[in-house]
Amino acid sequence: MKVLVIGATGTLGSAVADALEGASHQVVKASRSGPVRVDLEDPATLDGLFDEVPDLDAVVCCAASGPLVDLAAVTDAEFTAGVQGKLLGQVALARRALRRLRDGGSVTLTGGTFAAPLAGGSLGALVNAGLEGFVTNAAAELPRGLRINLVSPGWVAETLESLGMDPADGTPAAEVARAYVDAVAGTAQGVTVRP
Repeated sequence: MKVLVIGATGTLGSAVADALEGASHQVVKASRSGPVRVDLEDPATLDGLFDEVPDLDAVVCCAASGPLVDLAAVTDAEFTAGVQGKLLGQVALARRALRRLRDGGSVTLTGGTFAAPLAGGSLGALVNAGLEGFVTNAAAELPRGLRINLVSPGWVAETLESLGMDPADGTPAAEVARAYVDAVAGTAQGVTVRP
């Protein structure tokens, strides 16, 4: 399959691209700084993306993250900006991808999971719940055998390590990447996968 991976220069995105290539898929890598440029917060780059990279079987989005915020101190503008990229940006990407994918194609988005309430996690919880709701309902509306799913990996070990935290509390990126390969190559529809 021909698969577009957005966020392919990040920790998770690069692991997903490697895993898809290892499964013999043709991978096109896109990011804000890569050879194929896209920014989930810039609709113009989304609009041009599928002209630049046509004839896709699947789109995987590993881009965008939601910041931890102090609910009592965060401004409306900061909260809105946090929702824009990870939630609304991925929804905008999915809407465009679903119009341009080959029949039977798939979109896999990235959410998140908190094992327990997390200080500063209210924005992330909102975004992740929104993504789950969108994927569940959008799946019921898709024509042409198209599929949409969400991977919610929780903490990635390499990310924890880069934050100076214990990587043992996370899942290695290579292990999380297998969930994306399964979502692309499998038959799941409208589900949230928690590796």
